[in-house]
Amino acid sequence: MFVRSLIGRLSASYRKMSIRRVISLSFTAVSVVGILFIGLSLVLRYSAATQQVEASASQKVLEQVKQSMDSHLRRMMRVSDTVYYRIIKNADINQGISPESLELLYEENRDDLVSIAIFDPEDDLVTATPLSSLKAQAHASQQACFSAALGQIENIHFSTPHVQNLFESADDRYRWVISISRQVELTRGGTTESGVLLVDMNFSGVEQICRNAELTGGGYLYIVDRNGEIIYHPRQQLIYADLIQENNQEAALLPDGTHWETFQGEQRQITVKTVGYTGWKLVGVVPANGLRGSTGQLILFVISVLLFSIFLLIFINSRLSAHITEPILELDRAVNDIQKLGQLPEVTDSGCYEVQRLEHSIRSMVSTMRHLMDDIIRQEQDKRRSELEVLQSQINPHFLYNTLDSVIWLTESGRYDDAIQMVTSLGRLFRISLSRGKSIIPLSDELEHANHYMTIQKIRYKNKFSFTIHAEPDTAGLYSLKLIVQPILENAIYHGMAAADDDGEITVHAWRDGDDLIIDVSDNGLGMPQEVVESLLDERKPLERSKGSGIGVRNVHRRIGLTFGVQYGLTFHSEPDEGTTVRIRLPALTQPPDDIDAREAKL
Repeated sequence: MFVRSLIGRLSASYRKMSIRRVISLSFTAVSVVGILFIGLSLVLRYSAATQQVEASASQKVLEQVKQSMDSHLRRMMRVSDTVYYRIIKNADINQGISPESLELLYEENRDDLVSIAIFDPEDDLVTATPLSSLKAQAHASQQACFSAALGQIENIHFSTPHVQNLFESADDRYRWVISISRQVELTRGGTTESGVLLVDMNFSGVEQICRNAELTGGGYLYIVDRNGEIIYHPRQQLIYADLIQENNQEAALLPDGTHWETFQGEQRQITVKTVGYTGWKLVGVVPANGLRGSTGQLILFVISVLLFSIFLLIFINSRLSAHITEPILELDRAVNDIQKLGQLPEVTDSGCYEVQRLEHSIRSMVSTMRHLMDDIIRQEQDKRRSELEVLQSQINPHFLYNTLDSVIWLTESGRYDDAIQMVTSLGRLFRISLSRGKSIIPLSDELEHANHYMTIQKIRYKNKFSFTIHAEPDTAGLYSLKLIVQPILENAIYHGMAAADDDGEITVHAWRDGDDLIIDVSDNGLGMPQEVVESLLDERKPLERSKGSGIGVRNVHRRIGLTFGVQYGLTFHSEPDEGTTVRIRLPALTQPPDDIDAREAKL
């Protein structure tokens, strides 16, 4: 059903297209498909060719390493042959073997040699250089190379890398060596017996040859013997510690050449070369990802050519159909600009009759919507402004009448100082309330406003309660929304202190919490149950009528939220018979924002 509907819509769209657009789209589609097919064929062909080139490069690198390794090993084998055929064959061990000849041979090859030693069939040391002192409990016959030499007559045996552990070293260094061992015929008093010639080759020579080899694509080289034991690996220590694994056993069975394998979920190209005389195999490993990366430039070039061809084709076809599509695109851009400009920008009257009609219709619609939105915004601003003026004016009548009555009573009672103080506080109170029409005033002015209010109320209530106002030093220079503390104090007096004895206490504490300004208003009055606390800021529940100013805590909370965001406002903590704490949370403003007064006016 969906497919049929889709085909129907495509057919309808096709019938509405112009012949120019049909030809343009058809030619573009066929050309793009052809170019992509040719490009894909080229990429696949060149990718295969590049892999062959990489395989050939790996074989050349391994061939160079093989030649260097052959040369190095032949030099070590010549040392063994020289000791055997020129020294051992011409000496009787009962008369001793001249150490000078061994030392001279060692000095000539000291960079590649660690030691030369000769053992008789009884595992006794005949002579050695430069190390000549066997370690305690050291037995040459227990060495794998010793037994291998006796079992391979006339053959030279190469061991795996190991730490030289037969001789005491003068510098107590642990040297990694590869032992070259062979069975030799020793002459003792005119009779011959089998012995073992042991030449310890410095492993660093092999390591240096392999380390200098570089394979492309993040590849590496390692060496295994005919049994699959690792002779050299760039991560040899990690392999010995079982932190990583290598497919060395399988590599030892591979013939010379290039192979592919999948090891631990990774496809790799393996190149194998056998080193003569030893049975060792050089194994070059190049990850398939590295091979792909090495062909990246070629593939990128092909893709660039294809993209250029496609873009050129699209450009030519787009220019051919520009006079049809450009008016529509211009109108589309103009419609998108409505979100930014709020109105339709000027559009050139071009294109077909239908496009011009559409442009005029959209312009008329945007104009109508704009007028409607302006009317709604203006009505809402007037409503908010009127509501705020009503809230601000509610502080005046009852409080002013009661305060003036108290002034008259104080004057008639002869308490002129109290009357002067009350009138002074009242004047300062209303001066700060006006604040030249500003909604954001310094915190010090807001707290001074609260202080004057409490001074008046304390005189009116005949010192029934005491109050303290304290601001921490880090609040100096901060700004606050106007008339937010006084309604909280008023609420605390009328509801917290109404039934209290003469020991009532109200405190105001201003402090800074990170990027926020906190003003706590606390009293030790009657407190409130939890359900009453929860209903104070609930807009769904009606407000109880109060004998105070009428600007309740709910209005203060709403003003703060509308001005600074819903994350700011009032929170309550109250317990019956223990008192109430109202926390006012505001942003810590170091200067009044430019748009706050305008935003407050819109409320």
